[in-house]
Formats: sequence, structure tokens, C-alpha cells
Amino acid sequence: MHHILHHILHTGRFLRGNNYQTARHKCCSSFAKMMRAVCVDVPGGPENLLLRTVSRPQPKGGEVLIKVHATALNRADLLQRRGLYPPPPGESDIIGLEVAGTVDTLGPGVKGGWKPDDRVMALLSGGGYAEYVSVPEELLMPIPPNLTLCQAAAIPEAWLTAFQLLVFIAQVKEGEVVLAHAGASGVGTAAVQLVRLFGAVPVVTAGSPEKLKIAESLGAAAGFNYKEESFAQGVHDFTGGKGANVILDCIGGCNWEQNVSSLATDGRWVLYGAMGGRAVEGDLLGKLLSKRGHLLCSLLRSRSLQYKADLVKAFSLRVLPCFSGEPASLRPVIDSTFNLEDIAEAHRHMEANKNTGKIVINVIPPNQETQRLTAAVI
Repeated sequence: MHHILHHILHTGRFLRGNNYQTARHKCCSSFAKMMRAVCVDVPGGPENLLLRTVSRPQPKGGEVLIKVHATALNRADLLQRRGLYPPPPGESDIIGLEVAGTVDTLGPGVKGGWKPDDRVMALLSGGGYAEYVSVPEELLMPIPPNLTLCQAAAIPEAWLTAFQLLVFIAQVKEGEVVLAHAGASGVGTAAVQLVRLFGAVPVVTAGSPEKLKIAESLGAAAGFNYKEESFAQGVHDFTGGKGANVILDCIGGCNWEQNVSSLATDGRWVLYGAMGGRAVEGDLLGKLLSKRGHLLCSLLRSRSLQYKADLVKAFSLRVLPCFSGEPASLRPVIDSTFNLEDIAEAHRHMEANKNTGKIVINVIPPNQETQRLTAAVI
């Protein structure tokens, strides 16, 4: 691109005034329609994440183009990078399921009253690891005024997933006991707070005392270190033998016996991931049957736009105000932040299970953003 611009500028004197301006404008406008994004040409390890310049998306009918300030990591990103979780048909093949930023351009027919420079966060089917992303307006949410763009990037995927599992899938009721695995993960830390908000009782599993401490500081009534003890025994003792009414499970295979043992009669076991394996051996069906247990499976990315729109609307009405009320009762938990150039290191951090809460990627480093805003004021 630089070579083309250089060529036009240095040969411009041979063009008549108008033609020179047109050639220069075409080149500069095409350059302006490019953006940096993280691409994966060959599935594999974190070293296969490549930052390069690609075409900026154009908002279609009913879509809003967002200038991305921050995005965040999800376990699905690691699977997609390895070629194990392709995007739904027609969606961007750039990784990234959530962003926070500002409205750049409104596509045709946008009805929601969004304006350029509005602070927004959004749930995506892909495209988040980039400087711009185009999103159906139904998936946009206003950022609570007391949150930074970095904090907001930690909300859409984790909090909407937890809300979906608890409200749409498990239909949790006041007073019920909810066991959340990976209680210090992004979804886990959101689930603990939402369970409390809904008047139910959260208990968690995690793999270290530090992670359990974080979950308990957010409202978990009990926590069990799955590396050192039987969480089934812990749940049994905590509930006086009744068991958990709801289990939020992203682990799967290796936990099935303890999960069924932990489940209350007529309980709902909600499976939304299989980090601990997909294969099951043994008397799963017999034991589940004896508990009259419900096994419910859910994914979010592959849902229809209408389903996601309904989810975003319900979340915006019921939960979003609680991030900025007085006092604010909910908070996104951020483990660490990386710049877009360090995306491979961020993936390694998540793969090592080092994170408590969300790993956020600053697409615009905060110091640059401050400088930009200061310059705009001046």
C-alpha cells in the first residue's frame, strides 16, 4: 500500500490537477478502509496467530460498525485457533466473540437510536480480534457509565453465557443451590454474582485456594478444590445430603460420576463445554434416571440472531442496571490485559489455566486512547 501511495504522489505532477486529486483520493480512501486484525492461516498453536492488515468490514442493513477498543478471550477462541471450532456459516473467520468500543458508522435501516461515538459493547459470532467489527444492532448494549471500555470488554460473552444458562436453560429459582464448575473463570465469576442476584445460593469448584478465595469474595457460599477433595462430598455436606438443584458444567466427561452424585432429585445438570473430555464410560443413564435428573446441553455461538437478540434484551433489562447502581452490585472480574500485538502470549496464559476472571485484549492501548481524547479536546 505504501508503495502505491508513494508511486502516485511522485508521479502526480504528470497528471492534470483533477486526475491527480482523484487518483490520490482513491488510494487514500482505500487505505482508510483497511484495519489490523489477527488471522490464522494454518490451525495450530499460539504462534500461528498473525497480526496483519485486512479489509475493514462494511455494515450491512441493520448493522453497526464498531471501532474496537478492547476484546476478550474465551475458551472457544483456543479451539477455533486449533481448527476445532469453526465460525457459523457466513460469519467472520477472525477469532473473537465480544468487543467494547465506540459506534463508528450506522448501516442502512438501523432503528435503535445509536449515534457515532456512543460507547457500546457487543456479543459476536466472530471478528473481535480486529480494529473494526460490524454487528447487528440487536446485539449491542450500552456500556454502563461507571465502567471503562476495558472492563466492558469482559462482559458480553461471559455474562450473557452465565445469564443464558441460569435463566433461559436452568430457570433457576430463589433459594436453589447452584454448583458452578470453574468458579474463577469468566463465566464462573459472572455466574456466582448472578446466582446471588437471583436469590439463589452459589457454590463452586476451582483448582487452587486463590481461585476459591476470589469466588468466595464474589459471593460463593462454599468452594471445593477439585484437585484435593471430592466436590461431590463437599456438596453433600453443604446441602445436608439434598444435593445441588443446578450444576453449570463446562468440564464434562471426567466429572460425570461426581456430578450425578452431587445432583439433587429432579435437578438440572447444564452442560456447556467439555474441557474434561467428551467420552463417558459407566452407568451414567441409570444413575441419572434414579435422580430423575435433567441433562441440558447449551451453546451460545451457534444460536439464531433472534435468540441472541432476546437474550441481550432480557439481560439489558434485568442485569445491566446492576453494574452501575448505587452501590453497584455486579462487577466484571479481569485477570490481566494484553495488547493486540501480544495475542499469542494471552492465549498461552489461558491455556496454562493461570487466569482468574477474564483476559482482556486492548486493541487501542489505554495510554494512546487518553492521548487521542486529550488531542480531541484541545
